[in-house]
Amino acid sequence: MKLSNKKGFTIVELLVSLAIIAMLFSITFTLLSGIRQKSRDARRMSDVREIKKALSLYANQNNKFPTSATETIITGNDIISVELEDDGVISETPADPMHPTYSYAYQTDALGNTYIISFCLETNDIPNYSEGCANEITP
Repeated sequence: MKLSNKKGFTIVELLVSLAIIAMLFSITFTLLSGIRQKSRDARRMSDVREIKKALSLYANQNNKFPTSATETIITGNDIISVELEDDGVISETPADPMHPTYSYAYQTDALGNTYIISFCLETNDIPNYSEGCANEITP
């Protein structure tokens, strides 16, 4: 009578274990990806509110908004950002967290009486705004 004293895992057991680990990893990655998108969208809304506040302060001091008849992409180094920072109404103009893939855009009428800030969102989680780049905010 032969006694076998084999210890260890079979190849099938190892493959099943690896498949389970891979599935758990992919589920975790998918969930974390959604959390990152929501976080970036929350930051975008905060950034846009901060820019809007700076524009209001600028208008109070200058009786008009910074003029930009053509759309200006807000990068922090653009002419609108420099004007707001030089006027002391904002310390640093924020750019989109995924710039240059997404960006904030600013445009006024010819006289600087009103403006539109356009921005993108990655989710539908922000009330009154939708996923995509068709979102706008005005004074």
